[in-house]
Amino acid sequence: MTITPAMITCDTTDATALATWWAEQTGGTVTEENDGWYVIVAVPGGPTLAFQKVEEPTPGKNRLHLDVVTDDLAAEVERLRAAGAGLVAERGDDSFRWVTMTDPAGNEFCVAPRH
Repeated sequence: MTITPAMITCDTTDATALATWWAEQTGGTVTEENDGWYVIVAVPGGPTLAFQKVEEPTPGKNRLHLDVVTDDLAAEVERLRAAGAGLVAERGDDSFRWVTMTDPAGNEFCVAPRH
């Protein structure tokens, strides 16, 4: 017997705003809003994302994060920054590079070139 990942859920103090931001960045669609307490985003060709409203953000660095890929790393990082993402660090070496960023709620995610 095995399990299959079905959804990635992120805690946030504003589920609607964060879900909308991620839907815009991924070309996804908000499919359920549930009065703003549990918002679901369908991502074309990707996993379903969910955003769950909590009273306070979880302290410290998030232990689970999204890794996203793109055809043009530099252009995508600039687009995400213009959309409100924060830059944490550019990482890697000549063989593989990626960029660690934060979404508007401070959750870290990484952007890498598509292979």
